[in-house]
Amino acid sequence: MILPRYRIAASTIQGAGKGLFVDEFVAAGRIVTAPDTIDRTYPWADIQASPDLYAAARWFEDRYTLSPDWPDECYVNHSFSPTGLWHLGFIFAAKDLPQGTEITVDYRHLLAPGQVEDFADGETGEKITGLSWQESLRESTHALATLLG
Repeated sequence: MILPRYRIAASTIQGAGKGLFVDEFVAAGRIVTAPDTIDRTYPWADIQASPDLYAAARWFEDRYTLSPDWPDECYVNHSFSPTGLWHLGFIFAAKDLPQGTEITVDYRHLLAPGQVEDFADGETGEKITGLSWQESLRESTHALATLLG
């Protein structure tokens, strides 16, 4: 669920296609997206063994959700300097976000440990490689605690 008013439009990130943009000011630390309608998570091994390709996102440890459709939350793009902070399935505003800001997160938190994304970071050209659960939780928890003061 996307909490602020938003729109889907051409991304500002070269090669990214469409992006999700807030249509109202969002203060730092506020929730931009929150999990909803999640009825099941899957172990990474089950996802890798499946012949069907779905959008997958890590929620905790070795558990992932699958999106056979393409909900608007899937238009959140990657950045190593993100406007949003992914933490346990929520996206928090990483700073004050003026109206019109594109929401981005660091995909390393959503990927399986060591999984390399099919594309490189649009700004730096660096590979996007999934963090271990411990690294992801440590980094996102520290960032959220710092953000909330």
